[in-house]
Amino acid sequence: MKWLFGRARAVRGWVALSAGLGFASGLLLIWQARLLATVVHGAMIEHRGVGVMTPLFAVMAAIVAVRAVLAWAREAAGFRAGAGVRRAVRREIMERIAALGPAWTGRERTGALTSTAVEQVEGLHDFFAHYLPQLALAVSIPVAILAFVFPLSWAAGGLLLATAPMIPLFMILIGMGAESISQKNFQALSRLSAHFLDVLRGLPTLKLFDRSRDERKKVAETSAAYRRRTMQVLRVAFLSSAVLEFFTSISIALVAVYLGMSYLGYFHFGAYGRTLDFFSGFFILLLAPDFYFPLRELGTHYHARAEAAGAAEEILKVLEQPLPQEPRAPLQPVAAPGVIRLERVKLSYEDGRRVALDGVDLEIRAGEQVALVGESGAGKTSILNLLLAFERPVGGSVRIDGVPLDALDPEQWRRHLAWIGQNAALFHGTLRDNIRLARPDAGEDAVARAAEAARVLAFSEGLENGLDTVIGEGGAGFSRGQAQRVALARAFLKDAPVLLLDEPTAGLDSENERLVSEGIERLSRGRTLVMATHRLRHLRRMDRIVVLAAGRVVAQGDYAALVAAEGPFRRLLRRGLEEEADHG
Repeated sequence: MKWLFGRARAVRGWVALSAGLGFASGLLLIWQARLLATVVHGAMIEHRGVGVMTPLFAVMAAIVAVRAVLAWAREAAGFRAGAGVRRAVRREIMERIAALGPAWTGRERTGALTSTAVEQVEGLHDFFAHYLPQLALAVSIPVAILAFVFPLSWAAGGLLLATAPMIPLFMILIGMGAESISQKNFQALSRLSAHFLDVLRGLPTLKLFDRSRDERKKVAETSAAYRRRTMQVLRVAFLSSAVLEFFTSISIALVAVYLGMSYLGYFHFGAYGRTLDFFSGFFILLLAPDFYFPLRELGTHYHARAEAAGAAEEILKVLEQPLPQEPRAPLQPVAAPGVIRLERVKLSYEDGRRVALDGVDLEIRAGEQVALVGESGAGKTSILNLLLAFERPVGGSVRIDGVPLDALDPEQWRRHLAWIGQNAALFHGTLRDNIRLARPDAGEDAVARAAEAARVLAFSEGLENGLDTVIGEGGAGFSRGQAQRVALARAFLKDAPVLLLDEPTAGLDSENERLVSEGIERLSRGRTLVMATHRLRHLRRMDRIVVLAAGRVVAQGDYAALVAAEGPFRRLLRRGLEEEADHG
């Protein structure tokens, strides 16, 4: 809750405006009740004519109209408050995810992160739009009503004051349970979103292996669990409303009984020694429901507090993820990189429970072509993540020309790097825009040359709008091979001196693999290249091959030397050939 109230500081103007408009509407409501009591008293007791009452009716009609405008303005101000917080929190989540880097997001479930950034941020809205303004009104309006009631009858005012705490008391008791249930509900929603998105993305594979029916059952079970939790939240919400209505009715009835008994002559106290007239009693009776109304509204919106508290728990799991420790000394500027050296580097995940690299020593000279090979989990991608400054070693150091990578400006360092992974990301926009991501200020000629070098023009010229063809969400309409060629075009456009490649031809058909491999060969001339790959037969041109196993360097050398020796590379090559033969 402390975090939620802290977020309110940024939108306190809108929250205060919403509460102020609600208070103004409450004052008008008191005035309206007074006018209505005057009209009824004048007609029933003083027998006034219609002509005398007409101005009073006109004023009441004006009050109703003004209160409608104030209600609209209050909702608009509340919406601005909620929207401001949601926008700021989403920006913080995205900035934190970007700062944590792809290495962290790769270990998280995309559906869970999406649920946090969308559904759970939406769960904050009503807390700032309705609950916080109503929290102020639940105090200010009853106090204003008591200021009008006590001068007329201290007994009626005392009844209102004595019964008022019952409503927030039971509201808090019920709300404590609602908060716990809401938090579990958001966790269930996060699991459902993550599971459903993963299943949706893997649907072709599930269909291929005839496992879609099993996953359908799992999705149904997860959905049923979420539905049950949602019904629990609704039951608590309806229960709280019923309890609040019950105690409100009892409290109003007590005031009505006191007034009735006073008029019947059974009670002779509470009006400062004078007789309670009809106007005063009717005015108090009209104000009694309005006295409890802000408290009932607060109870109605109390589930928004519980919902926001549950959402905040999930949001803080992302926002409180520790960022890589920043160096204390000022970051040094980066010159053109020369020798890259890994010295006794250790890297682990899951708080040290899973070792990724265990004392790796590796030197990569400027302009050298190096391939990292090994079985899955050997540490190839971990080395690339270290060079990209997405991860920091828990032991040893990564040095660029003798300078620790931790002491370099990571943004400046990455300007010297071009990276291509095995799953190129295409964003909604044109092909030209996607290529220009590598260098936003690049001119049209530079983009066209990069597209030609990466063989993007080979397929874009067949499209109606060429490089101006719009790409659908998630790269819809383009094959994986075409996406890899777009990623290769980005690398050509960036023209960086160091290339980092992570399985760039994995999963491609033979034609696209050939085109991408030829593009990489052209791009890597005169540049430092570090490539993680399983395709061992195509490494003859590499200057050096580094074989990894269990996070250690177990062998290195050129292709001919490693094939000639009976070692880990030869075993990997033999196994790869057997697998290709089986698939062939």
